[in-house]
Amino acid sequence: MTVRLSPEEARRIAVRAQLLDAERPLSLVSTVDQLTLVQIDPTTAIVRSADLVAWSRLGSTYDPSDLVFALETERSLVEHVTFIRTMDDIGIHLSVADEWMHQMTKDWVAANPRFRERLLAQLRDQGPTAVGDLPNDPEVPYTSTGWNDDKNTGRMLEVLCLRGEVAVSGRRGRTRVWDLAERVYPDDLFRPPPDEARRLRDERRLASLGVARAKPMRSPGEPSPIGPIGLEAVVEGVDGAWRVDPQAHAALSEPFEGRTAFLSPFDRLVYDRDRAVDLFGFDYTLEMYKPAAQRRWGYFALPILYADRLVGKLDAKADRKVGVLRVNAVHEDGVWEPEVADAVEAEIDALAAWLGLEVARH
Repeated sequence: MTVRLSPEEARRIAVRAQLLDAERPLSLVSTVDQLTLVQIDPTTAIVRSADLVAWSRLGSTYDPSDLVFALETERSLVEHVTFIRTMDDIGIHLSVADEWMHQMTKDWVAANPRFRERLLAQLRDQGPTAVGDLPNDPEVPYTSTGWNDDKNTGRMLEVLCLRGEVAVSGRRGRTRVWDLAERVYPDDLFRPPPDEARRLRDERRLASLGVARAKPMRSPGEPSPIGPIGLEAVVEGVDGAWRVDPQAHAALSEPFEGRTAFLSPFDRLVYDRDRAVDLFGFDYTLEMYKPAAQRRWGYFALPILYADRLVGKLDAKADRKVGVLRVNAVHEDGVWEPEVADAVEAEIDALAAWLGLEVARH
């Protein structure tokens, strides 16, 4: 069966699936469980991306210490390479981790058995250790286009993390601390066979998105094809094949109530830029890597969600030295109704209050 969705229905499915409607989730762990992942990025123009993703769902009840507690004390969440996932899900991704390793990387690991063993032996003896305190003496150095050159230890640890041999135990500031996976993951870790793991991963991924192209934009750590899961769908006025989560489709019969939210550029509602254009008519580029003169919206502009529409970008920066949230610009996509402008201003005040800063508007 193929279901037909209006653009408004598709947007509402996507917003609800990402926990961005008016009904806020109850906890950080339940939030990550529904989203399936939160991307890690070190940029702190306003606050760390993972904290912004959590705040945009949970609101003022969220404190960044909640994330540290969940990762390092409770261990209900875990860092896995560039993502935060629930501990309950990590075994699913370990079962299919080799899918994300380029053959060149596999060959490099195979060429460095003694280097791998030295790293594992030191972690076994020392316990949690930062990368700078581990050997960096491979038999065959890792070479790339330049980004990972001379970072042999970090590269090997990430591969071993993908495979489930080591894990991130915590952080010292921004620096990851590594340990043997057996001392971070529980003894009864659910690790299904690869075929079952792929099915569970893809079903959870579609549920977290609500609606997605059958073959969406590929992103690091995520597969490209959605696969033959969910319901086949057509979005009116949008070309291509789509898949929709059955439960999300059934929930269309329930009233939708939206809210205003500022999103991280790495937020999964907007991370697939093509999908954002298709469903929301939203044009966005992360401009932190562009020269200042070439930026349209700002260094780390935040997409603005209003109900089921993406309506603009917030260019702001947290200046903690003087205690202010500097609002450089609020970019409107089209002409805003007065209620949209009022809601965005109220959300700016809420963001500043959560950060413990005063608002400084240019």
